[in-house]
Amino acid sequence: MNFAKVILKQGKEKSLLRKHPWVFSGAVYGVSEELTDGQLVVVTDYEGKELATGFFSDKGSIVVRVLTFYPEEFTADFWKERLKAAWKLRTQLFSLETTNAFRLIHGEGDGIPGLIIDFYNNHFVVQAHSSGIYFSMKEIAKAIQEVFADFCETIYCKSAQTLPKTGTDFHLFGTANATIAKENNILFHVNWVEGQKTGFFLDQCVNRELLKYYSKDKKVLNTFCYTGGFSVYAMSAGANLVTSVDISEKAVKLAAENMELNFPESNHQAIASDVFDYLKMNKNQYDVIVLDPPAFAKNIKSKHTATQAYKRLNVAGLKTISKGGFLFTFSCSQVIDDVLFYNTVAAAAIEAGRKVRVLHKLSQGPDHPVNIFHPEGAYLKGLVLYIEE
Repeated sequence: MNFAKVILKQGKEKSLLRKHPWVFSGAVYGVSEELTDGQLVVVTDYEGKELATGFFSDKGSIVVRVLTFYPEEFTADFWKERLKAAWKLRTQLFSLETTNAFRLIHGEGDGIPGLIIDFYNNHFVVQAHSSGIYFSMKEIAKAIQEVFADFCETIYCKSAQTLPKTGTDFHLFGTANATIAKENNILFHVNWVEGQKTGFFLDQCVNRELLKYYSKDKKVLNTFCYTGGFSVYAMSAGANLVTSVDISEKAVKLAAENMELNFPESNHQAIASDVFDYLKMNKNQYDVIVLDPPAFAKNIKSKHTATQAYKRLNVAGLKTISKGGFLFTFSCSQVIDDVLFYNTVAAAAIEAGRKVRVLHKLSQGPDHPVNIFHPEGAYLKGLVLYIEE
């Protein structure tokens, strides 16, 4: 196939030779012709040797997201081959009898930068993080229908959040807006049309399961609860009391509905409140606290402000939790790396005046794999802390 070319500066091909899937603007010498956003291009070194194929972007510092490295060619079967490989991995990770909700395509981790596909009980929610992926939606939907013809009921594109200037949300196939999905035999309402992200936060699956180990006979507080995932898992382990707190009335209602779906007789409180206010007013009431806030840092410019926000939140959580309690604390901000997050929580422990031990370092679930050549894909950081005194 004859594509326009993006030509690298001399010596700037090294990252591509190491299979890193991004080309930054500072590495580009020039182009062979005028390019449009989302156009498929070939990347060459300064001498003209072809190195990779990917989508060009005229927005931000990443100018090409690589789909294939030479000598692999980009063909019409590309989407189907990637989907089959991703499904093969997920069906080794999960039994569909117990878990039918997981991430099927995780961008760079599955060899398709800019593409997210979440699977909910035979429904596929597709999200584009680049124009090239968005403009390829029909081809992607066709590949999904062909590869999963036996059970594909819905394909929904949800890209208005991620591409506000070009992306829209619409059904590519089918008409369903919601389903009841299953994760480790626990049921959840999922609405991909009205819900945040693709309808459910799948990346915490393994960490929710770990929470069960610490929740039996405990009083558990789940902050920024959204759908109540951690809450329902805690109750499944035999928690004495579970409290779900979120500033959103809609989120609190959904958390209550998911608890009712699984444990209608449970001792569950669903409270719409500012998390910081609630923590301040309920000190020494909880044995286990989950701090799982939305991303405080959307980009590198907000890194310092976000770090201070994570510190303030963890100080509040540490001051609230009972002696001998367990704190699950997370950051999903990509620009906050695991070392910075650890040091921020350590600073919070000093300020709170608590004696703290680290029991676990956590990350995203295995259905959110990280390409070993793209460490930036490890966005979720978490710690489980034991507050001794």
